[in-house]
Amino acid sequence: MGKLAIGCFSSLVGSMSLDFAIKLSEAAIKKGHQVDIWLSGNATMLSKKGQRKFQDYSSLEAKTKDLISQGLNVTACEACAESRGYHKEDTLEGFNRKSMDYYLASCFNSDRVIHIGGE
Repeated sequence: MGKLAIGCFSSLVGSMSLDFAIKLSEAAIKKGHQVDIWLSGNATMLSKKGQRKFQDYSSLEAKTKDLISQGLNVTACEACAESRGYHKEDTLEGFNRKSMDYYLASCFNSDRVIHIGGE
């Protein structure tokens, strides 16, 4: 099987790009592929500790943690996270925080690259 790198460049509230990226990751992992997902912009908030679930509001923490246990590699943009006011110690267990060069290296070593979202 191959390696898929997904860059999620989620915009403001109401964007479904992060939901789609997680669903795509799940489908690829079920087929046996290795998946690296890069969280940039507002998508970095997926990796923040202490989030609260609301009824009828997308909450991907549990699904993403399950996928991490199945081999999903999730990395949040360090600069995007810091600019949004949360720091390394606020990051959920199993999630990574790195600079953009990490994502570029992941793309270089992947069989396919998909960028989702962004303006």
